[in-house]
Amino acid sequence: MDIGTLIGTGLGAVVGVGSTMLADRARWKRDELTRQQELKRQLYGDYLVALTRTRNQLKDLVRQSNLTPDELAHRAGELYREGGAYELRYQMAITASQRIVEPSDNALRRLRDVRDKIQEHAPGTQIDSELGRLIVAIKGLRDAMRSDLGTG
Repeated sequence: MDIGTLIGTGLGAVVGVGSTMLADRARWKRDELTRQQELKRQLYGDYLVALTRTRNQLKDLVRQSNLTPDELAHRAGELYREGGAYELRYQMAITASQRIVEPSDNALRRLRDVRDKIQEHAPGTQIDSELGRLIVAIKGLRDAMRSDLGTG
């Protein structure tokens, strides 16, 4: 057996194994990026749903005329806690990029402001004003999320 044949066979094996490893690494990296994008997409959607659902519930609560101011304040606190946005904020803080964390925190602050106005027995015009600020914050967050996901 010729030494050149052995060297050629060995070199071919090294090239074959190396190219397979590179292809596997590229596939893994692509799959990991896809998985991360899907994770973000799901989290972003869940957070927007939690913010919007809580906003709608607070808005409906304010429109109910059969509650005393104290009942209204108590129920506003319950809706805020049960809405899920507060907990999702922590997932946003560790998963999302900084350009998303800032608007997500802003939207939650605006939601908290709506709750606070209800609990302070503020006039309807002040509550409506806070609801308007919240809508703007959610829209800004949604636009930032779309940009981050490459869909905006």
